Amino acid sequence: MASQHASLAVGRWQTLSVVEQLANVGSEVGRMRRWQGKDAQLYEHAFVRALELLDLTIGDQRWTGRRKELTRARELLCDAMQGGKEYGGDLESLDRYFLTFAVAARAGR
Repeated sequence: MASQHASLAVGRWQTLSVVEQLANVGSEVGRMRRWQGKDAQLYEHAFVRALELLDLTIGDQRWTGRRKELTRARELLCDAMQGGKEYGGDLESLDRYFLTFAVAARAGR
């Protein structure tokens, strides 16, 4: 699948703080929640975008000290997508987790 966030992947993502990056991931998680059980295609597209943004964040060399947290968030997102079978992950919990970053990003403006 082609990159959904091509302009971000070529360097703009690295101009954002980790809080802003995770707030953007959270936007996609929120979209997943909105479309869960209503539109499988939109739900899956939001999941792919969330993973892509998380992968860009994980790959950002500024956050090497947070890589464990970031990769765990990715694991929980994948688990939630598969029904929470391994870790009990759910989109509601992830949405709350990422919402804190959205609030912090907005407060930092």
